[in-house]
Amino acid sequence: QLSLVESGGGLVQAGDSLQLSCVASGRVFGAYSMSWFRQGPGKEREFIATVSGSGRRTNYANRVKGRFTISRDNAKNTVYLHMNNLKPEDTAVYYCAANPRRDYIDIRPMSEYEHWGQGTQVTVSS
Repeated sequence: QLSLVESGGGLVQAGDSLQLSCVASGRVFGAYSMSWFRQGPGKEREFIATVSGSGRRTNYANRVKGRFTISRDNAKNTVYLHMNNLKPEDTAVYYCAANPRRDYIDIRPMSEYEHWGQGTQVTVSS
């Protein structure tokens, strides 16, 4: 079992940076690929980024590529999302999720993700 808790959200201005963290409880964190999703107001939840179980491979949604960086520290059971040059359209609740397909970094159906955090709110003002 894996329990996920996100933190680091907040209110920032356009152009600012922010780093989100997701801490996992459980001994098998490294057995999961980890992803970040977000859900903006009135929008469906969307994929943002994923990192393989080893941390060596990553993948990003086109709309955040070059601005966001996903990474993980398996010794700390933590996955990060560093966000640069934030835009008002990045306003959303951000969720981390764990997928048992450890080495997959392609965009997977949300139904494959076994564990989800409760989300952290990011609000970007213009």
